Amino acid sequence: MSSTKITELLSYLDNQPQPHIVMDKNYTIIGANTAYSSQYSDGKRLVGRHCYEVSHHFDRPCDQAGESCPLKHSNKTGRPQRVLHLHQTPRGEEHVDVELTPIHDSNGELIYFVEMMQTIRNAGATSSSQGMVGRSPTFNNMLGLIERVAPSEASVLLLGESGTGKELVSQAIHNASNRANKPYVVVDCSGLTESLFESELFGYEKGAFTGATQRKQGLIESASGGTLFLDEVGDIPLNLQVKLLRLLETGTYRRVGGVEPLRADFRLVAATHRDLKKMVEQETFRKDLYYRISTFPIHVPSLAERCEDIPLLSAALLERISPKRKLKLHPETIAKLQVRNYAGNIRELRNILERASLMTDGDTVMPEQLEIDKENPNQVTNLPHQVIIPLEQAEKQYLQWAEANCQGDRRMLARMLGISERTLYRKLQE
Repeated sequence: MSSTKITELLSYLDNQPQPHIVMDKNYTIIGANTAYSSQYSDGKRLVGRHCYEVSHHFDRPCDQAGESCPLKHSNKTGRPQRVLHLHQTPRGEEHVDVELTPIHDSNGELIYFVEMMQTIRNAGATSSSQGMVGRSPTFNNMLGLIERVAPSEASVLLLGESGTGKELVSQAIHNASNRANKPYVVVDCSGLTESLFESELFGYEKGAFTGATQRKQGLIESASGGTLFLDEVGDIPLNLQVKLLRLLETGTYRRVGGVEPLRADFRLVAATHRDLKKMVEQETFRKDLYYRISTFPIHVPSLAERCEDIPLLSAALLERISPKRKLKLHPETIAKLQVRNYAGNIRELRNILERASLMTDGDTVMPEQLEIDKENPNQVTNLPHQVIIPLEQAEKQYLQWAEANCQGDRRMLARMLGISERTLYRKLQE
C-alpha cells in the first residue's frame, strides 16, 4: 500500500468517533486517530511504538504474556478478530472490546491492521468500579460474550451457581443493548403458583376474579420495549411452562379475564442455577421451551473458577458496604478469604465482609474479624491438603494447586504470590 493510501486511510479514521490505531505486522503503530489519542494515549508519541507496550505496558506481544493476541491470529488466518482485553489507560486499567481488521494490498498480501477499541462501561478492574468487578480470564470471557450478544435481540440464558451475580449480568446485558433506555423488569420464578404466574406476568382485567377491583398491568406489559429477566426459570412447574412457551412463540398474551390478544415487546434474559439439559432428559423441563430460551447461553463463573478475583472483589464489596469508612483488608485477611470454599459465592463473600466491617474498630479488617472459622471449624477449604507435611513438599503442592485453580496468566499469579515472575517460573520448573 502506497504512502498516499496510508495517508488517506489515516485521514478517514481521524473522522471516526471510535478510537482507532493502524499497525504493521510487527505490532508497530503507524497511526492513531484523534479519538484514540484523547481516550487512550499516555501522553507520549504513539507512532513507532508497539501496541502491546502502549495498551498493556508489556515488553513482549500479548500472546507471550498470557493474553490472546488478535493481531497474531488475524495474521495467521487473514480474517478479522474480536477480543476483550484489559488495557492500561489514563483512567487506570479498563476492560476494552477490541475489533481488529486486516488490510490487504492490491496483490492480496496482508500488510496492515486497523484496531478499533471501545471501553466496557458495565464492568471494572478496580475496587472503585461500579457494577461487575473482575479481571480473571473466566470473568473476561463472560464479559466478552455479554458484549457480543447485548446489541442483538437474541434470548440469553445465564447459567451458574446461586450467588454468582446472574441478575447483575442480566442488568449489564440490558444496559449494553439497544433497549437500555426502556424498562428492565425482573420476575422471580421460584415459588410462583399458576394463578400468581398468570396475574403477575399477564395482568388481569377488572372483575376477572374476586378482589380484582380494577385492571392490573402485568410485568410483560411493564417491560414493553425493554428487557424481561426471568430469574430461576428452572423452577417454573411443567404446567406453567407451556404458558410461557406460548407467549414466546406467538409474541402475544391475554390478561386474566381478558379476550383481546395483546402484543408483547420485550427482550428475554433468563437465568437458573439448575442443570436444564438434565431436567429436559428427566422430562421436568420442556425441551421446546429450553431451546426457545437458550439461543445464547452464558456461563456465569463461580468464585472457585475466578479465585484470583477475590482480592479485587473483596475490596470493591467492602467499599460498597462501608463507603464512608474507607476500610482496608490486611494481607492475611485476603489470604484467608482466598482459601475458603464459597457455597454461596459472591453473596456469601459479601455477608462475611459486612459482618467483618461491623466487627472492625479501626480502618483495617484483620483476619480474626472475619469469624469464618467459628461458623464451622471442620470446614474444608481450598487448601490442597489438611495434614502436616514437609514444607518443601507443601510449597510444591501449593504451587501446583494455585496454578490449576487460579486460571490467570503466570504474571498475575506471581503478583498474587508476592514473588517475581522469574522466581515463579523457576519454582514451577522444579
